[in-house]
Amino acid sequence: MTEKAAFNAEEWSTVVEAPALVALRVIAADRGGTIRESLSLGRAYAEARSHGSGLFKEIVSSAPQVDPSELKDPGALPQRVESGVREALALLEQKATPEEVEAYRDFLLKVAETVARAHKEGGFLGIGGKEVSESEQAALDEIAGLVRA
Repeated sequence: MTEKAAFNAEEWSTVVEAPALVALRVIAADRGGTIRESLSLGRAYAEARSHGSGLFKEIVSSAPQVDPSELKDPGALPQRVESGVREALALLEQKATPEEVEAYRDFLLKVAETVARAHKEGGFLGIGGKEVSESEQAALDEIAGLVRA
């Protein structure tokens, strides 16, 4: 079992930041629902904390943080997400067990899916509309490609 101590501060920050970047990518994919989507991120973390153990539990127990100065250009977000996820996975593949890496991959996908489904797009007063918009689905597909690459 891998422990947090296996990572230096910068590496740990990279590992902890990737889920928040994934959530931001989905939130930014479509207008509306930002508050619900943000709250759903907290729910995804709470659920993961109740089911996780070892390194994974340490990751989800760390507050998700992203440096806002890196995100001033909304057009740069997809590239920032890609680099952040790739770096985090590379670090985990070097230092963690295959099971821990797989749990992290699953969590990234769960975060993206939870955020995407937090707010229906379109419709009227919650009636009708799509659970996941086309742009959110595109972001989910992009994230799945990164995580499973």
